[in-house]
Amino acid sequence: MGLWNRIQAWWTRLRCPTEFLCDNCKYDHPSACSRPQRPNAVRCPDYRPRGK
Repeated sequence: MGLWNRIQAWWTRLRCPTEFLCDNCKYDHPSACSRPQRPNAVRCPDYRPRGK
């Protein structure tokens, strides 16, 4: 795993306290996300944390 991938994985773990990214993603809705990994994605290039 390259340095950039390790940094991305670290950032994702820091921003997403749940096991699956979809549980904490602002696109967690069938009409907003059509990725086949949804709702149990552990990696996703479209992941954005929900605003609080």
